[in-house]
Amino acid sequence: MGRSYFHLHLVSDSTGETLIAVSRAAASQYQGISAIEHIYPLVRTQTQLDRVISELEAAPGIVLYTLVEPELAQRLEAACQEFGCPCLSVLDPVLGLFQSYLGTASTQRPGAQHVLNAEYFKRIDALNYTMMHDDGQLPNDLETAEVILVGISRTSKTPTSIYLANRGIRTANVPLVPGIALPPDLERVRKPLVVGLIASPERIVQIRQNRLLSLNASDDSPYVDKTAVTEEITNSRKLFARHNWPAIDVTRRSIEETAAAIIDLYKTHRLQNMAQ
Repeated sequence: MGRSYFHLHLVSDSTGETLIAVSRAAASQYQGISAIEHIYPLVRTQTQLDRVISELEAAPGIVLYTLVEPELAQRLEAACQEFGCPCLSVLDPVLGLFQSYLGTASTQRPGAQHVLNAEYFKRIDALNYTMMHDDGQLPNDLETAEVILVGISRTSKTPTSIYLANRGIRTANVPLVPGIALPPDLERVRKPLVVGLIASPERIVQIRQNRLLSLNASDDSPYVDKTAVTEEITNSRKLFARHNWPAIDVTRRSIEETAAAIIDLYKTHRLQNMAQ
């Protein structure tokens, strides 16, 4: 039986650390089910909330929030009711208990609960590492990564890497470019999990054409030729199979869904390394 997924929206007027900790503690009680996390930190204006509501409509799921501004909280609650999403203000029950015991109402201060803990610094370290190892940079340092993403151009390597780094996972990514050899260290790494990213030729061509259009560049090149792109994808599949690297098709996956699948693979990979 395969793993099932659900969308989990975490809306905060601060960093979201509180919601992440609470939601993961709850989600860990459900084996075989993984949350696709949508994290919205620093939501303090109606405009910022507009984006949250738009994404909530596109991918309904459980909503947890910490918004001390009543107007924002009420609007989010109304949207959740409209889309049929269960919704909970995580701090309200705790604040209510404090108020009943202490006898005074809390002072509304967004982010008052945030502390710089070990997990926060781990995420900052992972982000720094990931930005320094983006797009094949520092290829002689790949053994220090926890996850390495490999794929041809436009397979969402960078945004997926950044999402994983936000989860505290040191992630490097290496592009597969026709005619350019892979970094020797990539094929020798032992500790990191290497994951191949692939997509359909049609999807790759579409994204690359949009990319060239935004740069006002000519689209008369192998970069957007469907036959050439198909060959790139075929060669990447062969590479992944040769090294027994798991491959994920990102054609119809969001960044969050791709990251959730990688995190599952990484958990298994870590357990296997610990057993050796």
